[in-house]
Amino acid sequence: MTKITLETSYKTEMIDITEAVAHEVMRLGIRDGLCTVFTPHTTASIVLFEKTDPKLRRDFLSSLSRIAPADMNYESDDNTPAHIKATLCGPRIVVPVKDAQLYLGPWQAIFFCEFDGPRENREYVVQVIQ
Repeated sequence: MTKITLETSYKTEMIDITEAVAHEVMRLGIRDGLCTVFTPHTTASIVLFEKTDPKLRRDFLSSLSRIAPADMNYESDDNTPAHIKATLCGPRIVVPVKDAQLYLGPWQAIFFCEFDGPRENREYVVQVIQ
C-alpha cells in the first residue's frame, strides 16, 4: 500500500489522479489484479468520472451543491455539506488491473474530490492485489 499526498486549491474541486495511480500500479509490478484507491478523509472522495469535458466536472460539483447547499441551516458545523457530499460519493474505487495497466474505459479517469478545501495535506492510498 502506498500513501500519496496532494494539495488542493479550492473549496470544492476534482483533481485527476489517474496518472499517479497508474504509475504506482506499474511500480508495484502486479500484472493482473485489483487496484483500490481510498481516501481516509471524511470531507473528500475518490470517484471514477468522465475525463475529457471539464464542464461535466463543474456540473457534477454544482449538482452536489444543490443536494447539500452551503447556506442551509445545519445542526452541526459549517463543513456539514462537505461531509454529506463525501458520503454520497464514497471514499474509494476499485479498478481491475490487466497487463500491469489500469483497466479503464476510454472516457474514464480517477478523481480526488475535495469538498472542504483548500487543504495542504490531503492523502489517498493505492493498494494493488493479485
